[in-house]
Amino acid sequence: MGSSPATGPTPNKGFEAAGLQRLGIVIKQMEQLVPMLGAGSEPGKDVLKALNMLAKHVPSGSVTPGAERTNIDRMAMQNAQNNSAMQKMRQQAAGGPQPGAAA
Repeated sequence: MGSSPATGPTPNKGFEAAGLQRLGIVIKQMEQLVPMLGAGSEPGKDVLKALNMLAKHVPSGSVTPGAERTNIDRMAMQNAQNNSAMQKMRQQAAGGPQPGAAA
């Protein structure tokens, strides 16, 4: 018949731990949305429903202040990179400075 590996793929526990840590940060951010949206509104109800489903995967207290700081730094770096790329695209679209053109 066909050949199959003796063992199946194993999950990367490091990636799983990092993913759960990021999920914990997302949960904290979603918790901050509930008062803004109102728990009785349709969006608020959906956020609460999602929180109930996601929170069971992340134990409380698993997100350390250091992990939060690292995530904030990572997001700030990505934002700066995205802003730089957007500025370059806008300059090109607007017919920005051409190489060799006199100013």
